[in-house]
Formats: sequence, structure tokens, C-alpha cells
Amino acid sequence: MCRVLQHGGPDDEGIFDDTETGLTFGHRRLSIIDLSHNGHQPMADAQQRVWITFNGEIYNYRELKEQLINLGAKFTSSTDTEVIISAYIHWGMAAFAKLRGIFAFALYDKEKGLTYLVRDSSGIKPLYYCAKDGQLSFASEVKALKAAGLANEADPDWQIRFLAYGHIPEPYTTLKGVFSLPKGEFLCWDQKKGSYDIHSYHVIFNKANIDDAASAKEAIKETLAFAVRRQLIADAPIGVFLSGGIDSSLITLLAEREKKTQLKTISIYFNEKAYDESMYQDLVFKQIEGEKFSHLVKQSDFEDFLPRIIEDMDLPTTDGINTWCISKFAHDDGLKAVLSGLGADELFGGYPSFSRIKYIKAARKYPAALFKLANHSAFDAYRKIAFLTYNHPIADYLFLRGLYSPADIAEILDTDITQVEDVLFANRKLPYVRNYDEKDAAWFEINLYMQNQLLRDTDVMGMSHGLEVRVPFLDEDFVLMAESINPTIRFDKSRPKKLLIYSFADVLPEAIWNRTKMGFTFPLQDWMKDNKEITNESLYKKNKSKGIIKSFKNDSVHWSKAFALYQIQMHA
Repeated sequence: MCRVLQHGGPDDEGIFDDTETGLTFGHRRLSIIDLSHNGHQPMADAQQRVWITFNGEIYNYRELKEQLINLGAKFTSSTDTEVIISAYIHWGMAAFAKLRGIFAFALYDKEKGLTYLVRDSSGIKPLYYCAKDGQLSFASEVKALKAAGLANEADPDWQIRFLAYGHIPEPYTTLKGVFSLPKGEFLCWDQKKGSYDIHSYHVIFNKANIDDAASAKEAIKETLAFAVRRQLIADAPIGVFLSGGIDSSLITLLAEREKKTQLKTISIYFNEKAYDESMYQDLVFKQIEGEKFSHLVKQSDFEDFLPRIIEDMDLPTTDGINTWCISKFAHDDGLKAVLSGLGADELFGGYPSFSRIKYIKAARKYPAALFKLANHSAFDAYRKIAFLTYNHPIADYLFLRGLYSPADIAEILDTDITQVEDVLFANRKLPYVRNYDEKDAAWFEINLYMQNQLLRDTDVMGMSHGLEVRVPFLDEDFVLMAESINPTIRFDKSRPKKLLIYSFADVLPEAIWNRTKMGFTFPLQDWMKDNKEITNESLYKKNKSKGIIKSFKNDSVHWSKAFALYQIQMHA
């Protein structure tokens, strides 16, 4: 398992084995805080009562360390890992809610015979587990469990989920019995009983208590600047992803205030002018002092990189190609950690879904059977309307962001449509009430799209190059603040992310925010169309799939659909 995860932790390896209880911890280390051997993991306290294997960063570890020293704690290193151990010894399970950062860790309390698996409140760091036959196994990537022979049987429904979402939604994976631990929760495994339960440790209450725009802007400015400041903590080289959009530009300019000449920026540009953002990157370059790395990515690079990109995917996904490429360049440029602008669109209404969600409310006035007609549409883009046949929150989300309709999935996989419907809509409990407004769109984007696709792919693709990606917009305290802003102020129908933009009007160049939203996208429609393997119709077994690939070559199907079909074939 350690060998399989070596790419994410190239600096050190450790094993702890408790033969009495049959417990073994493994660790691969990416050294970012306290680069000395003092950071070796698995780590224990001086009495070896508590052991830990920990992936991520605790941004408030210095403040917690000071509190613990006042309580009599002794420390032998400058690591945040040791702070987690000490926090647990002094505060027990209450320590988990005190942590601010990106983390997934396993902590073994030898005296109590308990092992805790704990994941950060935004689900930035992945944590997968498998519990069967009185045994618990866990890892940062699903492939480690498979490589160790701990879980080999495929989940028979993963292809249905993948074709609907374009990724595999939590808690599911491609393997039967292997699940993702929910964000903000911990699993407690009892060594003696050979059983576990799962609890929430950190509940974020969406209580609107900032009711005027001036107070909201001031809170955004202060809290985001604080988040960037503490997420720049590192003893290894750190930088920023700069695409040229609003979010990455803002994070870069705030980080530059703290790091000045020490800050490195990583950017990508293209020969295809419709996707090239170098002119906006240049506007930010003029305002910062640090070293700037800018990389041209061409069709030939995509062809060279694609086999490795697919190999590095832990789970199938239609996203992550862009993150894989920029992470490779960041690693090659000597970085071990970077800041990303991910999360702002979800918190402040930056996606088209925030304006489109109201159409669902209007559509619900019509008979559900009417939407089944979309299955017969000759226009591929209209076929998703068939999701409105189903009165279910997931159907609403898939209408906004899904790939293939249930009827198309059934035909592609040669299965009954009732099977597809059961997998997608049955027994899926969501803590969600539909009002069809911007707050609902934010819920969808944060808990479904960002959680299951953007965050997972960002971590996997970054760690495939030994690079940790940090996300200041998802700092716990910033998220708490943002969700406390009255929705009528937080979201603006006239301009996406208006509140965020106007909060930093004195920081962001106007040319960056006063333009059409583009996102961090590649020319993948053209590049995949020119890829001989993806467009090889003989590779696809079903006539339905062959027809979709043919339509893709004629530019009437989006690249993400073709890429999803291609991956299905690769896993067949």
C-alpha cells in the first residue's frame, strides 16, 4: 500500500506494527512543515499511548500548540502532527473540531483499543475505508486497497453513477464495500468488538446573521486575507496556481502581500486564442514580485500526457486533466505546495446553475411524463431534460450538471432503465429542502459537484506529482463566515460573485473581473476529437456508444461524454 502511494509521499516512509492487536499503520511522507526527521510517521507520544498516520496540514497548529503548552504539554518537534496527538490526549474526541486545515488521519488509542479515522470538514483530503470480516482497512486512495488485495470485487453499479455524474459520487467507489468517509465526520473502530460507528464532529450551521452589504464586504476581506496568510505556512517552497480568472488572481494578489519575492506563480497558456488567458495573467504579473513560471500546453503535450493522466486517476472522472498538467509543472518548478482559487464559485454564485435553477421550479408545473419526450430528441444537449421526469433532488442536480440521461445509460450499458433509476434515485437520503433558489444551487455545487469532482480530482492529480493543493476559499472560518451572510446579499442576480468582486475592488484589476467567465479550461473538444484512440469507433462495443463517438467527431456531442465512454471501455 505504501509503494502504491509513494507518488504522494516521496520524502519518507514509515510502518508501525502492533502485533498484539494486529494493527498496522503505514505512511508515505510529503515534507512541508518541519522537514527534519522529527516529522517521521507514523508518530506517537513519548509514552507511545497514541499513534497517528496523518495526511494534510493543520493551519492553526501553532495556536493549538500554545494552548496545549499552557496545559502542561511537552513537544519534541515543530510538526503539526505532534499537535494532533497532544490535542487528542488533552481533549479527546473534542480535539477534532478544534482543527483547522486539510486533513485525513488515523489515530490509534492503545489504552482504549480504539482507532479513529478523521476527515476535514470540507472533505478536501480523501479517506477511503473497507470494513469486513472483523477487519478495518483504510487508505488515501482506492487503488492502495485494491493493490493490497483487501478489496477486489467491482461495485456493479459504478458505471451507472459515472455515466450520470461524470464522476463517482461519495460515498461510493469502483469497489464493492469500499466507501469514502463523509467530510466532517470520524469513524471509531473498536479493536475488541471488531466493529465501528461513524459520528459527526463538526456541524456548520447556516445561520444568516450578516444582513448588510458593508459588513459582509468587510468580513470577506478580513477572513479571506487571514485564510491566505495561515495557509501559506510552510517550510518547503510554496506557490499559487494563477489561471488569470477572478479567483486565482485574487488569491495570488493576497498571497503576494505576505510572501513578496518568495511567492512563485504557476500558469498555463495555449496557442488556441479562445482559451488563452495569458493577457489576464500578465495583468497580475505586473503587480507581483515573485518568480513567475508560465507554460505553453499544446495538443502534442495532451497526447503525451493522456496515458499517465488516466493511470493517475484514482477513480474515473471527466475532470482533472487541467489540474494534472499544472501540478506537473508546479512540481517540475520545485514546488511542494500551492494555493488554488477553488471554492469561490460555489460560495458566491459563480456558475450558470445559480441562474438556471429557477427553471426547474417553472418546469415542475408541467406533467412529469412530458419530459420523457426529451429521450427522443435529436439534439444531444436537450436529452438531459429527461431528468425532470423524476421528482428527486439528485434528478434536479443531474438536470443542471449530469452527463447522460437514464435512458441513454441503460442503452449504453445494455441494462434495464429501472435498474438505472434505482441506482440513481432510490435510497439516497439528502439533508436538503428544495426552494429552487441560489442557496439551493450553492448546496448542489458544494456538496455534489465540488465535493465529488473538483476536490477529489484536485487532490489526486496534485498528489500524483507530490504536490499539496491548498484552498483558502474553503478555510473553515471563511466558509462559516460566507454561509452566515444573508443569501439576498451573498448572491446577486445581475452579476456572478458580485459581493466577492466588490469586496476586493481595490485589489483586483477591473479587466479581470469585468469580463465573461471562462474557468480554468483546456481546448479539449478539439484535442480529444484529434485523439485517434478516443475517437476509434471500433474500440466501443455497443452501437449506442459507437453512434455517440461518431456524433462527437461531428462536434454535436461534448468532449466530456466521449471521455466518459472511453474510460468505460478502459475499465471493461
